[in-house]
Amino acid sequence: MTTVVPTSEEDPVLPVVRFTAELSWADAGPEVAEPQVTRLCMEAQECMVMGRWLDLASLMLTSADIVFSKVSDKDLECIFTVICNLVSKLQTPNEELEAAKLISTKITQQPTDKPAIRLKILFNLYNLLEGPDSRFFVYMQALNLALNGKVTDHIVPSFKKIDSFLKEWNVGVKDQRNLFLAVANVLKENKSSGKDSFKFLTKYLATFSGEDSYVMSEAKEEAVRAIIEFVKAPDTFQCDLLDMPAVGQLEKDAKYALVYQLLNIFLTQRLDAYLEFQAANSTLLKSHGLVHEDCITKMRLMSLVDLGCNGSGQIPYTLIKDTLRINDDEVELWVVNAITAKLIDCKMDQMNQVVIVSRCTERLFGQQQWHALRSKLASWRGNVASLISTIQANKIVEEDGSQAMQGMAIR
Repeated sequence: MTTVVPTSEEDPVLPVVRFTAELSWADAGPEVAEPQVTRLCMEAQECMVMGRWLDLASLMLTSADIVFSKVSDKDLECIFTVICNLVSKLQTPNEELEAAKLISTKITQQPTDKPAIRLKILFNLYNLLEGPDSRFFVYMQALNLALNGKVTDHIVPSFKKIDSFLKEWNVGVKDQRNLFLAVANVLKENKSSGKDSFKFLTKYLATFSGEDSYVMSEAKEEAVRAIIEFVKAPDTFQCDLLDMPAVGQLEKDAKYALVYQLLNIFLTQRLDAYLEFQAANSTLLKSHGLVHEDCITKMRLMSLVDLGCNGSGQIPYTLIKDTLRINDDEVELWVVNAITAKLIDCKMDQMNQVVIVSRCTERLFGQQQWHALRSKLASWRGNVASLISTIQANKIVEEDGSQAMQGMAIR
């Protein structure tokens, strides 16, 4: 196996140029190869003397790309480490960005050929860069490489740092939009967490606000995807999709109005509305991969929560039975299911056949819910203030009584 042999020269650039050039021209025979190798080495030396680092990177990448399948992963990492280190010699952010684009584009041209080592090279390049624009560009290239090369496991751990990355990169809305969608796509391919994929998809949709209809239309397909992902998710019962303009545009869309109607049913209505919708649109549900039985299960839980949020705090067993369309002996089972899913906190009064609700999860959290929360907080604040006043008043009475007792003792 061919191996990069360390040399005593201070700068490893020329040995790497010679090594990759010899491998590139090896099949041509020595008479043809030797002059070509000498030419490439001379061009590289000239670039170094003149400080033409971008030209040098381009020259090295041409040979390195050819030998990608001819050397070991260790040698590839060594070759590209030398190439990537050229970015440290550049003087301006624009030059660095140009070099980052040049190197990362070349690395990602064949994403299915040794994708894991290509991704590792991109990470090494990222860590050598200083400019936020350069780093953002390389990270986006890494996302696409991970997705196309099916090596998403290698990049998913970095998603925990996305918020800090955004602060560092300080990118605009359009770039944030592209980032959130790319992350959502990687997570969908990875299948590690449907909730995380849905979270980044909603972040993407939330970036569309105030744009004209042409720009907004870009988000239609992803808005539909978000709705379907929400309906499919067995453990997601709350979202803000109805408040997003990117989703709202579907309400009157000729193609997607029914998908919007489905979302509205799951977030604002009960099981009977879903069953009526399903009876008329079963083909639509199947076309999106929705399973009717799963939808019924989710709608039963959400309908039960709706009973708890909109009632007096007590839900008769008979109302649960009728709303969820279940048998008498299934009522408590569904209440337990809702408790297990952390949708409600409650007690079951079997004697009086009622469920006493102390807390329930709102399916929506819009203006109405904010107003309700404000009223509760104001009430709690008033109660706390009243309690403090009572304590202070009792304290004054106790102090006065103590002083009076002391006066009696002195006499």
